[in-house]
Amino acid sequence: MKFSWNPTIWSTVLACGLLTFNSNIHAQEEIVIEKGRSVTIEYVLTLDDGSVASTNVGQDPLTYTQGESEILPALENAMTGMKSGDQKKISLPAEDGYGQISEEAFVAVELAAVPEDARQVGTILVGRDGAGNERHVRVHEVHDDKIVIDHNHPLAGQTLHFEITVIGVE
Repeated sequence: MKFSWNPTIWSTVLACGLLTFNSNIHAQEEIVIEKGRSVTIEYVLTLDDGSVASTNVGQDPLTYTQGESEILPALENAMTGMKSGDQKKISLPAEDGYGQISEEAFVAVELAAVPEDARQVGTILVGRDGAGNERHVRVHEVHDDKIVIDHNHPLAGQTLHFEITVIGVE
């Protein structure tokens, strides 16, 4: 059977509801970031001085589940409603990022507790906390009889500036 274009016939077919159009054809493109969605992003994280603290540009994109606290909650909140292809600049103050620097996180340890070749300010040490989780700490001060270790997150006290590109939302 061959169909030919006859405006009168087609307008009658449409008016009678014999043929409908699927308005959801492009719905997949309109999926927005909301709780429970799998989100894939590319990002650049810079600090106030313009230095790049972290990026995945040119590497594998980051995939996380919105609302599961797999990334910073304030960053999740700022991305809510974005969709694939969207780009956004988001700045988070320290309290919404990794917190302010806590003086209680500086702990003095005996010199012998730190390997001799690691007794330099800025050295990153890897240890385990009471629950067995791996922890990274930094040598903050070196004295004749003790070393002050900084347990703060390396980005504590920093305003975080993200440039986000949403690669996909499922």
